[in-house]
Amino acid sequence: MNVLLLACVLLPLLGLSLIFLSDGNEHKIARISLWVTRAMSLSIIALLALWALSGFKAYEYQWFVLYQQDDYQFPLLFYLDRVGAAYLFCVGMIFTIIVKYCRVYMHRDAGYQRFFQTIFTFAFGLNVIVLAGSIDMLFAGWEVVGISSFLLIAFYRHRWQPVRNALRAYTIYRLCDVGLLMGAWMSHMLFHESQHFSQMAGLFDQAIEPAGYAALSVLSWLIILAASGKSAQFPFCFWLPRAMEGPTPSSAIFYGALSIHLGVFLLLRTMPIWSFNFLPRLMIFSIGLLTVIVASLSEKTQSNIKGQVAYASIAQVGFMFIELSLGLETLVLLHFMSNAFLRCYQLLVSPSIVAHLLRVEGAVDTDFYIKDQRKLQYLPNSLRDVLPDVLQNTLYVFALQEGQLELLVRNMLWEPLKKLGRTLNQVSAWIKWLTVLALLVWLLIAVAEVSGVAGTYLSMPVSLLMVLVSASAFSQKHSPFKVWNSIAISSFLAALAVWLMVPSALFDLFLFLSGIVPAWLLGLLAMYFLLKNDNFAESSFRYRAFSETRPGLSLLLFLSFLGLVGFPITPAFLGEDLLLSHASSQHPWFAAPITIAFVVNGIAAARVFMRLCMGRPVEVKEFRL
Repeated sequence: MNVLLLACVLLPLLGLSLIFLSDGNEHKIARISLWVTRAMSLSIIALLALWALSGFKAYEYQWFVLYQQDDYQFPLLFYLDRVGAAYLFCVGMIFTIIVKYCRVYMHRDAGYQRFFQTIFTFAFGLNVIVLAGSIDMLFAGWEVVGISSFLLIAFYRHRWQPVRNALRAYTIYRLCDVGLLMGAWMSHMLFHESQHFSQMAGLFDQAIEPAGYAALSVLSWLIILAASGKSAQFPFCFWLPRAMEGPTPSSAIFYGALSIHLGVFLLLRTMPIWSFNFLPRLMIFSIGLLTVIVASLSEKTQSNIKGQVAYASIAQVGFMFIELSLGLETLVLLHFMSNAFLRCYQLLVSPSIVAHLLRVEGAVDTDFYIKDQRKLQYLPNSLRDVLPDVLQNTLYVFALQEGQLELLVRNMLWEPLKKLGRTLNQVSAWIKWLTVLALLVWLLIAVAEVSGVAGTYLSMPVSLLMVLVSASAFSQKHSPFKVWNSIAISSFLAALAVWLMVPSALFDLFLFLSGIVPAWLLGLLAMYFLLKNDNFAESSFRYRAFSETRPGLSLLLFLSFLGLVGFPITPAFLGEDLLLSHASSQHPWFAAPITIAFVVNGIAAARVFMRLCMGRPVEVKEFRL
């Protein structure tokens, strides 16, 4: 079983590598994708068969420990139980269908190779999530799925609307990272060596102390935040229909079948944590109920099939949240499997349905159509028709505006941060230099130990400056170099603040910076050559489309962006967890500003990458005849 577990995870990564190394020939890419998908499906079937023969017992396998020091360790741990088996079965079947469908559907598309690279990246991340044995492993797969979703929404990068919708979705993903990243940190703090999913069920056999009760409540709320954002539940319902801008097959596998249900999977995996008390259950029930109401109303006013399917899928996930709050775990699994296959089918046939309806509309007799409409007036009224006209119109406007949820989230979360950043960017340069000078003097006092001031108080102004620098990067649009440098400075300040609190953590801080510094320098180098003969500030709202004109430098900038935001390809990913672990060992409150800075930095870096690399390679000029 160990070999099969590794095969399920590593085969998509092998497919990604082979497609990347291919010469772009469609036939080669199609053959590679077909055989790798078949091998992965056979591995999944064999794994599930062996698991069934063993009596359906939960199985755990630790490949090796990636990093270990003192009480902290990051093992590559895999875990299979009935929840993982149900999701893994759906992954194997649906991914096989999608790949077979895409080999023909994407024929002669300019991004054929790019699409299959991204879809195999998604499969790799999804299998890591499903088979993860700890929250740390799950978070690594969570990041991979998020970045592949980001790339597929912006797949048609010549149009500005998919690009903006991709950034909108990525913003919500990064907000979810607050919940999951701090949840991983709290699992280290609360459970220590018992943070494996296989051990969580037995953690609450004894009575919970008041301090532990409060900490578990906070951890439960963080998990609910991450699950709600990932599954587009209230109040984050608005981003999923806009994510349908990508190719139809990617919409089917992401937002119809698999990715939309990852919030449900997270709640199932962490059920022993949040189900201990009535309040988290009530929160999940309320979120599910509000989602069902908003999504059911908004679905009626969608003008396209994919938008209707998106809201229908959101509503069904809302029902799953309600079922989870009631403890109906088996029903949730059955509901997930049926909904995943149904929504995948609906999205895959949606282009054919549109073409069929257009043919019917063009062939049908107008007189017959009018008579048929008159007959419909005598059919029994629906529930909507029995409501007063004022209430009908109110519900229609509410549904048409999707409950103004996007405006609500923007005004509550992002607008205050943008205003703060704009205010900081307007501050005179000499005031900034005075602030930096004062901070250096403060640090010299700390290093020289002239004062007996505790390291905690020394780290406070550093952590505050870290958040302010991140806010400045978030609101900066006219200079990608300033944004890039601000993100790097914010990361340096995070490491500095942790060092002031825990001087013995110097090696772990170097591990974190060993991922940040190369990514920062490579990004600066790539942007220098990309913008060497280009004035970015003159038309900052125009996308530069360097992915088309300079693909090599754009790829380098993309990899730098991943490294700078702590994606799991550099030591910075592990370093983020270490920073949170060291900071929380002294003062748990310090985890919040570090996490906020990391999340805001990710959004700012994504915006720089998109503005430079997306868009049309040639500006369209209008000519007057």
